[in-house]
Amino acid sequence: MEYECSIRVRYEETDQMGFVYYGNYYRYFEVARTEWLRSLGLSCREMEAMGVYLPVVESHCKYIHSVYYDDVITVKTRVSKFTGVRIKFEYNIYRAGEDVLLAQGYTVMAMTNGKAPVNLKKYRPNIYEIIKSNM
Repeated sequence: MEYECSIRVRYEETDQMGFVYYGNYYRYFEVARTEWLRSLGLSCREMEAMGVYLPVVESHCKYIHSVYYDDVITVKTRVSKFTGVRIKFEYNIYRAGEDVLLAQGYTVMAMTNGKAPVNLKKYRPNIYEIIKSNM
């Protein structure tokens, strides 16, 4: 399942030249990932209340074309791998209404209980099934 999230670039997210500062792409990834989970009925807050935490253990971003202040971007998000212990999200960023790929990347999250890794299939099978059925 691919999920699309729209975000308007704010002035504070740009550098002195008017381009989106490279570190902010990871913020866009986080917004898209959070909204993908929310679309499944899983908020990060509720998952944490159930003792499930998703720290980032790996990330990558390839910058292809510039993004500017006040652009509306679409972040297309999908899960490319899910083992129950780790989940890999892939992201493609486009300017709204255009088909030109601006940036692409991924994040890998570990499943933890806040202290140690867990296998979500055993630890919280209901959450595991929701994610698995929406890949």
